[in-house]
Amino acid sequence: MKTFVAGKYKQHRGYRSFTPSFVSHFAWENPQINIQIEQTARLLGEFNAYAVLVPDVDFSIPMSVAKEAVNSNRIEGTKTELDEAVLSQDEVAPERRDDWHEVQNYIRAMNFAIAKLPELPLSTRLLRDAHKILLSGVRGRHRAPGEIRRSQNWIGGSSLSDALFVPPSAEEVPELLSDLEKFWHNRTLQVPTLIKIAITHYQFETIHPFLDGNGRCGRLLIVLQLIDAQMLKKPVLYMSSFFEKHRSSYYDSLSAVRESNDLEQWIAFFLNGIAETAWHGIKTFKAIISLREEYDESISKLGSRPAKNAQKLLRFMYAKPIVSVSEVERELEMSFASANRLLKSLTELGVLKEITGFSRNRLFVLEKYLALFRN
Repeated sequence: MKTFVAGKYKQHRGYRSFTPSFVSHFAWENPQINIQIEQTARLLGEFNAYAVLVPDVDFSIPMSVAKEAVNSNRIEGTKTELDEAVLSQDEVAPERRDDWHEVQNYIRAMNFAIAKLPELPLSTRLLRDAHKILLSGVRGRHRAPGEIRRSQNWIGGSSLSDALFVPPSAEEVPELLSDLEKFWHNRTLQVPTLIKIAITHYQFETIHPFLDGNGRCGRLLIVLQLIDAQMLKKPVLYMSSFFEKHRSSYYDSLSAVRESNDLEQWIAFFLNGIAETAWHGIKTFKAIISLREEYDESISKLGSRPAKNAQKLLRFMYAKPIVSVSEVERELEMSFASANRLLKSLTELGVLKEITGFSRNRLFVLEKYLALFRN
């Protein structure tokens, strides 16, 4: 680590860009972070155990993805809240639909990439396909969705001359991405997987290969690597909440690598983020288990057939915790009147809460459950 050189600045007319060093032959030789790796891996293992053992955990995965989409896009300036992200388009206020669309695109891009991972290796191609979905039909749709940039971009400031950071030139990007792919798939490197993922995130954000959407793609890449390395059994651990909470430290830590060759502090920061996210995820899983027991006890008072329908509805709402009467009618294949009665019963039991106050077009929320993902 002491011999690590992050890269070098190149002077251009009116600005200078930063070209990172190749990482495909990176050598891991620092034992000081090994204890932190061990602690992080232990928490990740415990988190994995909950992800595998919690009954019907797959029903909750869409909420984990939605939370990640909200937090990742919030870092980029969108204002969508989690409660809005789980609504249908016609239930979102018109003035907030642009941000809502960006969050939905992130959810689609994430789901697409995770589904493709078993058949398509972790690669630039996979990221380009996800990037195309990410920018489709939203702000950034004119910024070459799915294409590696062919012009210079920058971060911060109004132009190259006053930018906070200028990534490598477009001519250098293909070779840098090729090196990064070699780093992912080089099985001879004696580098712990979590260190590889930390270095990958730094390197990807430094290369900044797209004209727009690099931060979101870089954060999406973290979960893809965890799944690809089989360190994550279910797609339920996402880092954007940590990065959003520590936004200034996140940017400062990335900058410190480029300015001072201090890769160690970035790795420590990243590992702390994985550990904190896993710890928070364990707490959430424990709370979900407890809450589901509470719900089961409540709906047992309804009688056999209504309780069975209530169970079906709850499984649906673990993925979409805000529903309308018509959605329940369609999902449970029952009459509008029966759906209304079921929602009324669950509201009276305190399981659901009506949030519109309307006599028509009412919405019902699984409030306690949704609150677990807001934090």
